[in-house]
Amino acid sequence: MGIYDFTVKTNRGVEKNLGEYKGKVLLIVNTASKCGFTPQFKELQELYDKYKDRGLEILGFPCNQFAGQEPGSNDEVQSFCRLNYGVKFQIFDKGDVRGENAQPLFKYLTAQKKFEGFDESHPIAKPLMEALKKNFPEYLEGDGIKWNFTKFLIDREGNVVARFEPTTNPSAIAGDIEKLL
Repeated sequence: MGIYDFTVKTNRGVEKNLGEYKGKVLLIVNTASKCGFTPQFKELQELYDKYKDRGLEILGFPCNQFAGQEPGSNDEVQSFCRLNYGVKFQIFDKGDVRGENAQPLFKYLTAQKKFEGFDESHPIAKPLMEALKKNFPEYLEGDGIKWNFTKFLIDREGNVVARFEPTTNPSAIAGDIEKLL
């Protein structure tokens, strides 16, 4: 099983096989519109604008699992992203990214790249860790997604080459993306 074997739904309910992205560099991100990390949409769009013509695709997957920070419908999520951040990359169907009901794609991604901790220099790292310990201690167990805006970088051959936690801003990934383009 590889990345190109997965079929996902767009935010319009259309089935899309990830095989359509063969030969592209992918950045797969679980997103939310009411999160402290939501401003990362701006940097994600900047990366997309800068590298899309060289073969980068960003795939956003809204998720409401983390403190209910993505309560809107698929249409509301899409509108929010476009109006507030000018998002033009593909937003997919809202769904779970961790646990028993996680989308198979995210089960695969987290099996490929393990959780290695948060970037402690990020200003939200300490409050995030404290909130997780207090309110969602089960999220700290294992390699599942810990919070919104976890990012997975996929090379042109479909290999999961890196995992970046929410405490890594998208702009910090630019060098990793350039190496794959």
